[in-house]
Amino acid sequence: MDENKGFEETLNTQEQSQDIVQAPSANTSAATSENVEESANDAEESAKLSKSTKYDASEIQVLEGLEPVRKRPGMYIGSTDSHGLHHLVQEVVDNSIDEALAGYCTQIDVVLNADGSCSVADNGRGIPTGIIPKEGKSAVEVVLTKLHAGGKFGGEGYKISGGLHGVGVSCVNALSTKLTVDVYQSGKHHFIEFARGRSLAPLKVIGSTDRTGTTVTFWPDAEIFETVEFSYDNLKNRFREIAFLNKGLVITLADRREGQERNDRFEFKGGIVEFVNFLNENKQTLLSYPVYFNKFNHNEKGDVVNEIEVCFQYNDSYNEIINTYANNINTEEGGTHLEGFKNALTKVINDYAVKNKIIKESEKLSGEDCREGITAVISVKLREPQFEGQTKTKLGNSEMRTIVYKAMQEAFGDYLEEHPNEARELIMKSITAQRARDAARNARELTRRKGALESTTLPGKLADCSERDSSLCEIYIVEGDSAGGSAKQGRDRRFQAILPLRGKILNVEKARLNRILENAEIRAMITAFGAGTGADFDESKLRYNKIICMSDADVDGSHIRILLLTFFFRFMRPLIENGHVYAAQPPLYKVSRGKEDFYFYTDDELNKWFDENGRKGTTLQRYKGLGEMNPEQLWETTMNPEHRILLKITMEDAIEADRVFTELMGEDVDLRRKFIEENATLVTDLDV
Repeated sequence: MDENKGFEETLNTQEQSQDIVQAPSANTSAATSENVEESANDAEESAKLSKSTKYDASEIQVLEGLEPVRKRPGMYIGSTDSHGLHHLVQEVVDNSIDEALAGYCTQIDVVLNADGSCSVADNGRGIPTGIIPKEGKSAVEVVLTKLHAGGKFGGEGYKISGGLHGVGVSCVNALSTKLTVDVYQSGKHHFIEFARGRSLAPLKVIGSTDRTGTTVTFWPDAEIFETVEFSYDNLKNRFREIAFLNKGLVITLADRREGQERNDRFEFKGGIVEFVNFLNENKQTLLSYPVYFNKFNHNEKGDVVNEIEVCFQYNDSYNEIINTYANNINTEEGGTHLEGFKNALTKVINDYAVKNKIIKESEKLSGEDCREGITAVISVKLREPQFEGQTKTKLGNSEMRTIVYKAMQEAFGDYLEEHPNEARELIMKSITAQRARDAARNARELTRRKGALESTTLPGKLADCSERDSSLCEIYIVEGDSAGGSAKQGRDRRFQAILPLRGKILNVEKARLNRILENAEIRAMITAFGAGTGADFDESKLRYNKIICMSDADVDGSHIRILLLTFFFRFMRPLIENGHVYAAQPPLYKVSRGKEDFYFYTDDELNKWFDENGRKGTTLQRYKGLGEMNPEQLWETTMNPEHRILLKITMEDAIEADRVFTELMGEDVDLRRKFIEENATLVTDLDV
């Protein structure tokens, strides 16, 4: 893999550099002289080049229209991988959502077409079709070909909108080989077509219609994106989320690609109340019904300037799930609306507990204690949201902190007063959480490192690497001492560390932090990684860029891997979010013919090889575990960056991931049985 080869190249470069700067010995003086002479020649050539190269006004490039988007797509859509591809769909859908927020759109239909394109249709007002005098072009063409052109920069086109940067649909146009727009407006069907951001002809009327709205169809450019294959599940999860946030809005998704035909329809009249119930579907709730409130704030003229909608429910788990949104945008990093919610929640619970003599004034509960087991959705809509950066992952409007705080304080305070039994149960849960947190503090201290280079604090069974640049380092979490021994002997000691685990770690889905930190295997991982856990997790202290789960290719190995991923997801989520976690892929088979060995990772690979090479004179070995490989085989097949296969663990949808972890690792056996029954057909090679 190219990414893994980068490790080798960087490390080799560093070693070569170190060799050059060492004091020359009798054996190295000639080589050093050659290096000095070569450097002098390079400097001379560089000087000549500097003198001959002009840098004046003629060297300044001005990229016109949408050229900057094609030149630097990552600046506009974040990346050119699968995430960036799906961002295109979201940008088009966001325009339709803005029509819904404005009160003109009730349905959005998304279709993945058989020819690889994606169509997004709505029943809104339709993009304006009139001519813009200053541009001499229709508004449709201007919106699709000009950055920062749209109805969201002042004026009354959109009072509430998520797409404030105004680069959305024009970026989609720039990064598509082809894009068509159908506008249904004032009884006429308008049409225009683009190729890589340039219009092929002016907007024209091609028929009459009795509907209103816009349909955008685009073909993503394979020259720009690493993949142009849309993920139905990725889009499905996002559209379900949008439908929850906009009660009554209908969103349909259809897949028309060959062999993948399916449909989904999302409409939630209960809005975020249904969202919270959905998130808690597999959990035992504490309150008789979710706490919900919806508040509108007006200006002097009586116009609505913002809306706050909050819903939350407690369950018997030890995790908190709080999803926050601003104008339908998932503010993953929170912001002022989240701060207002948390501050009010903590104050209301403490005030009620002290007032009713459940705790003393000096025994205040922390925010972390008060939020244990909470599932909440916070959705705010405002005219001029201030987001931090292009990614819009954190809300910065200071007034929202106070607005959400006051609304939350009033609504939750009333709920506790009206439900004294539930209030007491909730406070007792928080008190239990506080005691567990105090117990965990001592256990946590055992896992903290005093410094990144103090190897005396590392677990004894860790075979660390010699490289000190964490960006080049990786650690293998290996199942069993036998495989751990082979891995230690076969690894590249410069940048590969090995941490063997004895047996299966604790299922953290069913335990509080204090019990989790008592588990020796978990403590060893936390100490080795060096970044802490939970609220104390600090990614800047992470000692390894890659954390690789290496387990046997059988049921037990899969169980160990899911236990590890559950721990990372619940207590070290940034590891997954930021792409640090991988699963190693050891081979399933070895075929020997003469003096040659061939390794295969799937049944299909094995069968294809036999079809092409016959079966005579071969010996087939099915690996039951990593321990069956000697160090050389393990290195060559599973650890060598030039040949190995690593699967990166990603979090395309945190909501769905949470549900799956709850189903697989939670207390409800019936849910686990149902999951197995529904997914049993996906298992093609079961080795019990």
